[in-house]
Amino acid sequence: MSIIRFSALKELMKREVPEVKFPSNKVSEYFGENVFDLDTMQKYLSKNAYKTVLKAIETGNRIDRKEADQIATGMKEWAVGRGASHYTHWFHPLTGATAEKHDGFLEIDSEGRAFEAFNGELLAQQEPDASSFPNGGLRNTFEARGYTAWDPSSPAFVIGKTLCIPTIFIAYTGEALDYKTPLLKSLSELNKAATDVCHYFNKNVKKVISTLGWEQEYFLVDEALYQARPDLALTGRTLMGHTSAKGQQLDDHYFGTIPERVLAFMKDFEIEAHRLGIPVKTRHNEVAPNQFECAPIFEETNLANDHNQLVMDVMRKIARKHKFRILFHEKPYAGINGSGKHNNWSMATDTGENLLKPGKTPKRNIQFLTFLVNTIKAVHEHADLLRSTIMSAGNQHRLGANEAPPAIMSVFLGTQLSRILDELEARIPDDKMSPDDKTALKLDIGRIPEVLLDNTDRNRTSPFAFTGNRFEFRAVGSDENCAAPMIALNTAVADQLKKFKAETDQLIEAGKKKDVAIFKTLRKYITASKAIRFEGNGYGAEWEIEAKQRGLTNIKSAPEAFKAMLSDKTIQLFEANNILTARELGSRYEIKAEGFTKKIQIESRVLGDLGMNHIIPTAIKYQNMLIESVKGLKEILPQSDFATLAGRRIDTIKRISEHTTSISKKTEEMILQRKVANALSSEAEKAAAYDTKVRPFLDDIRTHIDQLELIVDDKMWTLPKYRELLFSR
Repeated sequence: MSIIRFSALKELMKREVPEVKFPSNKVSEYFGENVFDLDTMQKYLSKNAYKTVLKAIETGNRIDRKEADQIATGMKEWAVGRGASHYTHWFHPLTGATAEKHDGFLEIDSEGRAFEAFNGELLAQQEPDASSFPNGGLRNTFEARGYTAWDPSSPAFVIGKTLCIPTIFIAYTGEALDYKTPLLKSLSELNKAATDVCHYFNKNVKKVISTLGWEQEYFLVDEALYQARPDLALTGRTLMGHTSAKGQQLDDHYFGTIPERVLAFMKDFEIEAHRLGIPVKTRHNEVAPNQFECAPIFEETNLANDHNQLVMDVMRKIARKHKFRILFHEKPYAGINGSGKHNNWSMATDTGENLLKPGKTPKRNIQFLTFLVNTIKAVHEHADLLRSTIMSAGNQHRLGANEAPPAIMSVFLGTQLSRILDELEARIPDDKMSPDDKTALKLDIGRIPEVLLDNTDRNRTSPFAFTGNRFEFRAVGSDENCAAPMIALNTAVADQLKKFKAETDQLIEAGKKKDVAIFKTLRKYITASKAIRFEGNGYGAEWEIEAKQRGLTNIKSAPEAFKAMLSDKTIQLFEANNILTARELGSRYEIKAEGFTKKIQIESRVLGDLGMNHIIPTAIKYQNMLIESVKGLKEILPQSDFATLAGRRIDTIKRISEHTTSISKKTEEMILQRKVANALSSEAEKAAAYDTKVRPFLDDIRTHIDQLELIVDDKMWTLPKYRELLFSR
């Protein structure tokens, strides 16, 4: 066995399950203890300062300097009491990760005495470098100024010895350089549009929020094995590796007993998450070996997104403590399931209603149908945009495989609910609805809860599935920021609700009764969006044919999918709702395209290095052993027996030569294609070239390496194999 593999496996054998110490027997006793939440604010702020923060959270009102100073002082006193020595503006740049710059509370007076200080100006705004983060051409390298600004709607928290203040991140020009800024704008637009529509049914509704419950899938791998695989360490996925004889085919890992060492990790990160106010509730084994999932209770979308970004950071930190490395890549291993991040999305009112939950009365169910149908219509209108937000180099490997939704955007409702929409479409007359029609229709709608309780099965092949009281956007990548698809979805639904309100009001003004006007508009939308509703197997080849006939797009290439961000329809949608300008959308397209290029470029370089410096030398070393063996046989065997007995070894020698030659040749060709792609002028051209000219070499070269793995003596193979990566815990 190679020195690298031997040392990694030897290190693995030393692993012990660390003891997890719980702060209390009850999570409720320490939940949110490291969060400057509303309850904590009441202890550290004056009544006026507390009311100011509360109003800012509820209405978006600005906080004046005097109140900001009081809030900052209270926040600092609390944070120092929790052991914090520094503070940072915590934000989501367009890298997809989080960012922070730490400053100390330390100040020195005129006589050299040290003291802690923090004021409203420092709380409200900082100035990180805006040119060093991805900006898609919005900033030149010599234009460095950018600003972070406090988001009061997401509470500050202490992690380690640092007070973290959630913020937006914008350029000197005011253009958004992050995910949070457009997310907050989209939530505001959805609130206004949905509240206006709610007033058809309930005049008491003053606010509608978007809710999000994410499900986070991930893999764990032992740290020693991870360090022995440069491809995992540098790209987050295995660029080579023959499938293990045993994979996931027995379905014995899914929902099975959680391995003891893994459970210790889960308990540890859940403690930290709960202290940070992240309501993680569910944990279980996923389908693939060494794959797991966690999920929280639903929260308001902005806070839920902050919590998802934060929990991934926490999981990475705690995994190292337990001598694991965590893999959020969408497809870290070939031949087994990849990882997604299911976004369970809904809308809720300040009166306690879930707008996507069927009610107990016809009136409530007319409201339910209104928001259901408008959401379907929004997804139909902007399917290409939604796809563009979840496409990436990693997710391109996953989408369309047998464990993930396909690249075709479709909506699953379930047989019974779909039948109800069909009946609505067929029953409502074009011009008017008689009292009998109206009564019969309301009676049918009144039966929705009973129907849904019995008939809302889930369709795991659907990218956008209704699951009883929410839609589950299943196609989001495990490593992605939830904000991107949520921005698109919130904006699309807000825009659609505005159109619905305008059309319905027009009918009412023309003399139609309110219910008749609502049903008439809904019928129009049911017909217009019918093509995107699909109840069948999204994995089947026949669906691709049917989807094409329906006029649905099937874009499997990430660079092609990104282009939807630049379409006239997308620009009109975002500009009309004041979410992003055409210039900001263009910058995000450039960032996505450049990010795709760089990831494929890194993978190509890593694979070339491993192929030439690990695999070929190892294969040749084994080949030389076989050659010496053949020479030895020739010396001791009669000529008549030599050809028969040495034939298989000679064939193996030839096969090794064929594979090593192919690896060398294809690596050279891949490097040449990289150089050609790098010389192209635009990011769009580079991304397309890397996708079509460079990326195919990764699979070609891998094929030859994986064949060599089956040939070369196991003791000589330098890299940990799938059976070790997947089944060592």
